[in-house]
Amino acid sequence: MMTTEHEQLVADIQRLKAAKNAVILAHNYERPEIQDICDYLGDSLGLSRQAAATDADVIVFCGVHFMAETASIISPDKTVLIPDLNAGCSLAESITLEQLQTWKAEHPGATVVAYVNTSAAIKAECDYCVTSSNAVQVIEAIPEDEEILFLPDRFLGTYVEMMTGRKLHIWPGSCHVHEKIGDMNLAAKQREYPNAEILIHPECGCSTACMMNSAMSFDCKDAHIHSTSGMLTHAHESEAKEFVVATETGILHRMKKENPDKTFHPASEHSVCEYMKLTTLAKLRDALAYDRYEVKVDAALADAARRPIDRMLAIG
Repeated sequence: MMTTEHEQLVADIQRLKAAKNAVILAHNYERPEIQDICDYLGDSLGLSRQAAATDADVIVFCGVHFMAETASIISPDKTVLIPDLNAGCSLAESITLEQLQTWKAEHPGATVVAYVNTSAAIKAECDYCVTSSNAVQVIEAIPEDEEILFLPDRFLGTYVEMMTGRKLHIWPGSCHVHEKIGDMNLAAKQREYPNAEILIHPECGCSTACMMNSAMSFDCKDAHIHSTSGMLTHAHESEAKEFVVATETGILHRMKKENPDKTFHPASEHSVCEYMKLTTLAKLRDALAYDRYEVKVDAALADAARRPIDRMLAIG
């Protein structure tokens, strides 16, 4: 029986991974075939923890550039590879180092909290990092009398404000994929699937409106706002059999795989991050075969950027 190209790529990747003592980390938004071959699949926080804990010599990060940078910062003695250098992030690019430095100068003494979806240079200017999984917990750990600058995602920042009751200064950035998931789209899906529970990522443009509507008993019946890992947990534990999922569509593959008796619908079929989809099996194979493309953060910058990451990991 002839070996298919897919089977050959998978075999090559497994062989190279073993030969180089490598570990493959992949984000929940990656292509299904990448999710299926990785060693660890998760959100930014879970993958950060795996990068910190691994005893592998090589980390191949199937995600976007800031994630590979974070792995390099956490594990400076490891070789960190990203299969496609063009795998960027619109959210990370929504604030520059100069803009942050100017903003900090306008608020001297403020505590700066950065979403992990930021460059190493931005992290180095911050006091804490957060992910969507632990942003509320981190903000609650900061003394109430401290002024807080939250960047770069305005939707996550507003969600954290509403959950904690804290007043934040919020940078007006956003993810281009999540921003497009608005409440009109969500309302249409609710009408289309009236028995479905709604799972919403706090980066989504509809999250704030949905929270306000829920508080006033409007349209957001059976809506739940969760990080990507929280969505997976909720889908598994809920008695519901049908869900509308408001985040990047890549997570649906894992949801269906882990819950074969349940049905999942995207809030928008167009919610696809083209950067997350750049990684293919061929590029993953080549990354391992030719040690491409290494992501290495300068030692001094890495030391500065590690402080807010360590604080995040220490809190939860």
